[in-house]
Amino acid sequence: MTHERYDDAYLRGILREVKTIAMVGASPNWNRPSYFAMTYLQGKGYRVIPVNPGVAGQTILKETVYASLAEVPVPVDMVDIFRNSEAAAGVVDAALALPVRPKVIWMQLGVRNDAAAAKAEAAGIRVVMNRCPKIEWARLNGELSWMGTSSRVISSKIQKRG
Repeated sequence: MTHERYDDAYLRGILREVKTIAMVGASPNWNRPSYFAMTYLQGKGYRVIPVNPGVAGQTILKETVYASLAEVPVPVDMVDIFRNSEAAAGVVDAALALPVRPKVIWMQLGVRNDAAAAKAEAAGIRVVMNRCPKIEWARLNGELSWMGTSSRVISSKIQKRG
């Protein structure tokens, strides 16, 4: 699969199928993008389990924080990577080592690791890179609140009339 562009049906299918998300790199700070994304995704009905060794044992948005993917006590459908591109390889390796592998590896905006993606895909796991599930959910559902990006529903460009 090319990861330059994703078909809307591919993204929509993932977001419809996924129920439980492990968010690696989740932050307890309300002003961090991961906190905002976690809040939004919880509001859409997803269970988001934070993974961050620096705050393991604490809670973020009423969910216990785990130090690693291996410590998450339930199977997850998706691993959402809020780490840098180099760290994504280790996260994918950790996901592949789980007794029940996730169906999706999702690398956040600015995160791209083609070798890690190929490894996950070779194991039958779908991959999304350089995208945010919060933004994609909102865009695909025409929701403008909390959006923070172009939904392709409205535009600031002046359109010529007939």
